[in-house]
Amino acid sequence: MSALPLHLDTPLFRTSEAYSKSGRPLWLKLDALQPSGSFKLRGVGRLCQHEVENGAGEIFCASGGNAGIAAAYAGRALGVPVTIVVPETTSVEVRLLIEATGASVLVHGAVFDEANAHAIALAEARKAAYVHPFDHPLLWDGHGTLIDEVVAKGAEFDCVIASVGGGGLMAGIVAGLQRNGLSDVPVIAVETEGAASLNASVMAGERLTLPAITSIANSLGARQVAQHVFDLPKRHPIESVTVSDADAVAACLKFADAYRILVEPACGAALAVADVHAGLLSRFENPLIEVCGGIGVSLAKLKAWQETLL
Repeated sequence: MSALPLHLDTPLFRTSEAYSKSGRPLWLKLDALQPSGSFKLRGVGRLCQHEVENGAGEIFCASGGNAGIAAAYAGRALGVPVTIVVPETTSVEVRLLIEATGASVLVHGAVFDEANAHAIALAEARKAAYVHPFDHPLLWDGHGTLIDEVVAKGAEFDCVIASVGGGGLMAGIVAGLQRNGLSDVPVIAVETEGAASLNASVMAGERLTLPAITSIANSLGARQVAQHVFDLPKRHPIESVTVSDADAVAACLKFADAYRILVEPACGAALAVADVHAGLLSRFENPLIEVCGGIGVSLAKLKAWQETLL
C-alpha cells in the first residue's frame, strides 16, 4: 500500500468579473475533477488509509452517494473490500456507479440516519472499520488539503464559499484555514432550502434535526449537522446562507456551459451564491468557491430539474 494520498491536487481556475452578478473575479477550486467525482476522496481516502494502516481488513460506510464512491475508490486502491450502505433515496444510477467502482452496496432505511446506524452495526458485528461520511477529525484533516493546495499555488483569497450537508467539508476548510494562518478568512456556508439543517440550527441557537429533507440536493441531505460543525461558528467567522433548488440548478447549468463540467445541485448551491447573494460578496475582493462536484448528476437530470422547478 502506498502512503501517498489517494486524491489529486485539483486545478484552480479564475473567472472573469463578468461571470457572476457579484462583479468579482472568483477562484474556483475544481474538486469535481477528483477521481471519485467529488471532494469526498480527500477526507474519506485519508480515513480509509488510516484504518487499513491500523489493521482493518474490511470497511463499511453509509452514504447517499459521494462518500460511498470515494470509499469504494479508496478500498480498491488499498486492496480491501468495502460495503456501502445507502438509503432508499439513493438513485439506482448512483448505486450502480458505486458497485462499478468496486464496492458492495446494501440498501437500508428511508433516510441517511437509518442507513448509517445499520452500517455501524454491521461493522461492529464483523469487527470491520466504520468510516463516517462527514464526522471524524481525520476526515476534516483530509478535506483541509484543498486549502493547503490553494495556498501553495500562491492564490490570494479573502473568503471561502462552500456547500454544507453534514458539514465535513466546512470543518475541513476551517481546519485548512487555521493551519495556514488564515483564521480571519470567513467561510460562507451554503445550503439549499429544504436541506438547511445548519441554517436552522444557527437561527435557533441550538443543534436541530430537520423533520425531513425536501430539497432535490439530496447530497446535502443530513437532517442534522455534526456537533463539531454546529460549534464551529464560535471559533471561526462563518456566515450561513441558503439558496433555492432552482438557483442551484441554474448555477449548475451556467457552470456547465462555461467550463464543460457537470456538478450536482449540492455543488451548484455554492456556485449560486455569487449571483443570488451578490451583495454579500461586495465586501470581498477575491472569493474562493469550492466546486465540490458530485456523481448524482447528468445533463438530462439537470434539464428535468430545471423544468420541474420553473
